[in-house]
Amino acid sequence: MMSDGDKVSVLMSCYNSQKTLKNSIISVLAQTYKNFEFLIIDDNSSDDTLRILQEFETIDKRIKVYKNSENIGLTKSLNILIDKSDGKYIARQDDDDLSKPERLDVQYNFLKNSTFRCCTSRAIVKNSNKKIPRFSHLLPNQLVLKYKNPFIHGTLFVEKDVITDIGGYSEEFKYAQDYKLFSDMILKNYKVKILDNLLYELNMENNISSNKKSEQEFYANHVKKGTIPT
Repeated sequence: MMSDGDKVSVLMSCYNSQKTLKNSIISVLAQTYKNFEFLIIDDNSSDDTLRILQEFETIDKRIKVYKNSENIGLTKSLNILIDKSDGKYIARQDDDDLSKPERLDVQYNFLKNSTFRCCTSRAIVKNSNKKIPRFSHLLPNQLVLKYKNPFIHGTLFVEKDVITDIGGYSEEFKYAQDYKLFSDMILKNYKVKILDNLLYELNMENNISSNKKSEQEFYANHVKKGTIPT
């Protein structure tokens, strides 16, 4: 597979993730696709997250670390990183998940050789053999989006121009920001392909989705209704 194609900007926002952060970073550095920058923002953590990031920054010149002076949340942090990125493509990575070594290679080559400008992939749930999405990826995205978000945010791989065209992440959405982002893309007639490849290992224990379930649901309902939370 190619490793000398267009530059990819991998974006990660961290908050008190000292226990999972190292392995997540290593999984990105181990990619077979080499032409990337890795932009990581610390959302004002109170643990060792920033120290760990700064250590990695000295080891690999592709890593650029930023720090928020206050905790502003994932949505705003990702918009900051998008503004700072200079790759043709944006790829996401969560601080408690793992990317398979071939992930960027597979996604880059798919977009280069298709009419799609955005793709995600299926994933294995950490500490299990469960594959997600299980069936929803076989149905039309527009149909599934009416009921739930079928896309795994951490596997996002998209042309930066697409993100800027829809105005980035909607900052009215503190949670379910990925659901809103994908909905905005589909509304602007951008097609999103869910690759059948298992390119990601997803943590579903003690994370934002499990710890902030009611908040996620509140914002997700606004996405479904096409309304802005107040």
